[in-house]
Amino acid sequence: MRLDKFLKVSRIIKRRTLSKQIAESSRVKVNGKVAKPSTQLKIGDIIEIEFGRSILIVKVKELKEHVLKDDSSMLYEIIEEKKKDYE
Repeated sequence: MRLDKFLKVSRIIKRRTLSKQIAESSRVKVNGKVAKPSTQLKIGDIIEIEFGRSILIVKVKELKEHVLKDDSSMLYEIIEEKKKDYE
């Protein structure tokens, strides 16, 4: 599944166009490498997303095309949420 679609389906990011823009601006890493919106995800991949002043790190648990809102959090596991350090 494409990175931008996973971020939308999992509801980590609410809209696919927004997830695509964030990935295009080099604010998303998959397994430690900057990822494009078209990056193909696999179960077990680690995604690091930069939101303004915070960073969310999640692990992909499942890949599904469609899920109900209540089930969307089952697609990933939050590994860490941290604030960015500014110097």
